[in-house]
Amino acid sequence: MRYLPLEANDRRTMLDRIGVANIDDLFAAVPADKLMHELPDVPNTASEMAVEQQLKRLSSASVSAGDVPFFCGAGAYRHHVPASVDHLIQRSEFLTSYTPYQPEIAQGTLQVLFEFQTQVALITGMDVANASMYDGSTATAEAVLMAHRLTRRKKALVSGGLHPQYRDVITTLSHHGGDLVTALPPDATGSEDIISAIDDATSCVVVQYPDFFGSVRDLSAIAKAAHDKGALLVVAVTEIVSLGALKSPGEMGADIVAAEGQSIGNGLNFGGPYVGLFACRQKHVRQMPGRLCGETVDADGKRGFVLTLSTREQHIRREKATSNICTNSGLCALAFTIHLTLLGERGFTQLAAINHANAVALADALSGVPGVEVLNDAFFNEFTLRLCKPGHQVVEALAEKGVLGGVPVSRLEPERQELADLVIVASTELNSDEDRSEFVAALKEVLA
Repeated sequence: MRYLPLEANDRRTMLDRIGVANIDDLFAAVPADKLMHELPDVPNTASEMAVEQQLKRLSSASVSAGDVPFFCGAGAYRHHVPASVDHLIQRSEFLTSYTPYQPEIAQGTLQVLFEFQTQVALITGMDVANASMYDGSTATAEAVLMAHRLTRRKKALVSGGLHPQYRDVITTLSHHGGDLVTALPPDATGSEDIISAIDDATSCVVVQYPDFFGSVRDLSAIAKAAHDKGALLVVAVTEIVSLGALKSPGEMGADIVAAEGQSIGNGLNFGGPYVGLFACRQKHVRQMPGRLCGETVDADGKRGFVLTLSTREQHIRREKATSNICTNSGLCALAFTIHLTLLGERGFTQLAAINHANAVALADALSGVPGVEVLNDAFFNEFTLRLCKPGHQVVEALAEKGVLGGVPVSRLEPERQELADLVIVASTELNSDEDRSEFVAALKEVLA
């Protein structure tokens, strides 16, 4: 049968059945200032060719990350993704597969997730990892909820070095759960005293490594202080490549690690889809959200894979679920696993070393520009600049000169006027000597 749109009487029947007078009543919970009261000024109809031409005109107004020197980071990083990764994930058995609700006939999917879990556990230094989550921010919020369940407390202490958007996601979930979030003010120096803020009511301490401003510090003392108070240490990692060079969170006493895996195998993709990584200590595994794939043997002694743990509401009773928002970003997780497998341990550490070297070279070059101060004593591939002019104005002026020169902190912390002159700059393996030279030259002109 041909698909035909609903007619007026069909809509009326549906509205009557659910007990509302009109369609607008369905959006009563949305604040009035968030609703559009008039249709957008676009044609009601257009041909396919006309739409394509208009979209091309619109896209040409944007500067692509791959077309100019690119130094943006702040949670999303541009790395090289081998062509073999995209080629493999587009095989039909991967591209069209979904959640393994019947694991006995999804052995390939389960094996991929098992290998993914193994890699995540290894690089984070943790005992066990799940089969991925949405992204780094929601994974971090889930880590906080998990800590509440484990400690039977309701207060999260959030470092001022945590990405503002990660902090906001934690706050949103905590608000609806009646939990308390104590967020320390943003700290661009990496010297905040988070230990003195831990008290007997604290469920978990949430820190980012390296932090939002790029600073790197040893978390061992924070872990000990948290444990002495009966709290857990949650470590968020936005740039997973950093773990190829830095001491792992597990080595420093982390109880839960929540990370963004986009840097491995996944492009910027205009902000998503990304892949959340989640790992914890073995003793906490029963409260870990999502799925856990395990290795076993069948009745004939052959190697096989199973869903060892499935704590989503789709698998068990809703009131028993550890989470009702998490899933596994299967295709993105596969891209992560393929890329990391191609790199191997040596390639992963070499990639990290190149990133750090490029960032050091850029920091040295930029520090010689009048009106520029590099704030970080230690960093991986990202650091913060204090400029003699407002950061957002400088970044816009650099873009006009064909350089995407970082992320102004004011974009993510608009109410913090004391941070208005800060810009976060990232440099990966994709930045060349010529890119750095163009950045330096353009910045000198803008600040002159």
